[in-house]
Amino acid sequence: MITDIYMPVLPAILPLLIAQNGYSYLAAGLLVTAYNVTSSFTQPVIGWLSDTKGLTISVSASILISAIFVALMGIAQNYYLIMAFAIIAALGHSCFHPTALSLVSRLCTSENRGRITSYFVVGGNFGYAIGPVLAGALVFWLKLPGLLFLIIPAIVMVFVLRIILPGGIAAAKAAHAIQATAAHAVSSKWPFIILMCASILRAWAVFAAITYIPTYLVSQGYELVTASIVLTLMLLTGVAGQVAGGRISDRFGRKEFIVFVLAGAIPCFYLFFVTSGIIQIIALLCFGFCLWSTFSVAVAMGHELLPGNIGLASGMMLGLAIGFGGLGVAVNGIIADHYSLAAAISTIPLPIIGAVILMALLPYPWKTFGKKADNRI
Repeated sequence: MITDIYMPVLPAILPLLIAQNGYSYLAAGLLVTAYNVTSSFTQPVIGWLSDTKGLTISVSASILISAIFVALMGIAQNYYLIMAFAIIAALGHSCFHPTALSLVSRLCTSENRGRITSYFVVGGNFGYAIGPVLAGALVFWLKLPGLLFLIIPAIVMVFVLRIILPGGIAAAKAAHAIQATAAHAVSSKWPFIILMCASILRAWAVFAAITYIPTYLVSQGYELVTASIVLTLMLLTGVAGQVAGGRISDRFGRKEFIVFVLAGAIPCFYLFFVTSGIIQIIALLCFGFCLWSTFSVAVAMGHELLPGNIGLASGMMLGLAIGFGGLGVAVNGIIADHYSLAAAISTIPLPIIGAVILMALLPYPWKTFGKKADNRI
């Protein structure tokens, strides 16, 4: 939660940076792009270095790096210095997940991996929601230098981690050593590659929904504030879905859960698209529950498919898949420009259909269906 507080701060303060420093929209947007690209596309590299070279940066150091350099953006005046701070903060963020998820994986068994991983992911969701509010309050009262106070949560967490997680780097390396002994269990990387492709398609649908659904609701007669509230409710429903999804997947099977719940998101979306009023809102909330609930389950599957490369799997799932999925939103934008916003919205289920097909074909054992097949035999 604490580390993800810092990720959305830069977009939240962009209006003030533009007004105070006179940046163009392009220059301001490049700051966010630099942060997102660095965070998304360096995570697999850092995970690979952690798995193969033992290069491990402690969770505490990662949080501090993010906090310090996000806070310094509040007092920097030079554009290129702010850009450098954004990139370094993103590197701190990208160093966090391989180490943290190695520790999380050490706490898991095959019976609770979905539940434990969902707690980790939901913590990040809460941090991402808190970040803009906290940053907004600080700059409202104290202007941009108020961001310096964002260092405080990180410092508190460092002391907490020293108490509850002594020897963080040693623990992570121990986790890596345990996981490395399982590396021979996976003879092929193709199952993980298929999972990655499905995750990219799912992320595409997620970002397209977040980007265009509020605008679509406004075009349907909703007030802007109402559309924003509906989006927030959809995201909160998705958070609840992730916790529920982790538990359900532990009991009935991860593959079963992702295939059927993702498939269930498709009729929910089209019900939202063709109805209005309270039914439309309920359908959208069900869509959010189905779509978001599969994320932590997919991360857990990635760890099981690459047991000897938890760092790499974490970097790919939380970095690369999300980064490439975000790029897919441009396709919906092109459709909206050439046809209509409604046409762009109507195509959101297409990548979900692709993800369902890939997950159904994924060489990963069915749990509930597998037992039924054994019983018939």
